[in-house]
Amino acid sequence: MKVLEKITLVLFSNLMLILSIIVCLMMVGWLPVSTVSNVLTYIVNEPILSNTLIVISAIFILLAIKCIFFDGPSKEEAMIKEGILLENSDGKLLISKDTLQNLVDGVVKEFEQAENSITKVEFDGANGVLVYITIFVKPGVVIKQLSANLQTRVKQEVKKTSDLDVKEVNIRVKNITPKKESIQE
Repeated sequence: MKVLEKITLVLFSNLMLILSIIVCLMMVGWLPVSTVSNVLTYIVNEPILSNTLIVISAIFILLAIKCIFFDGPSKEEAMIKEGILLENSDGKLLISKDTLQNLVDGVVKEFEQAENSITKVEFDGANGVLVYITIFVKPGVVIKQLSANLQTRVKQEVKKTSDLDVKEVNIRVKNITPKKESIQE
């Protein structure tokens, strides 16, 4: 849900709660109908209050029409955000972000020089894949060569397994892992 829709839902729910409480109080006799009538008469007779109420009412009418006639994203559209939907004559295939992240993590693990990888996969909307990898590297590694090899290998593996094109493989070297010192006695 978008932020505007959430705010609208909260406002609308609060308005309905207040109106329901007022009606219940009037029905059991705890709130005289004349009091509600006097408040409404005052609001109608005050130009600033009546204009404000008209604007608020118009906004709620428009939002109600939007919610009734213009549906939010369908279930299929929501699923597409979580993956890429491929179709052919036999049916559909949804490749999820998790699947691609696990695939990339497997490729990174093949490189002994890289450790502790964190992978994030995004989609560009045209069945293009954007990969973001954060790694630690071992001491003495040529980072430029490692990243070039890693980028090439990730693109090849994703293309081979899913037939998707990787637009970018962005690598962030977070740190160099310290050498493990051997304990001498």
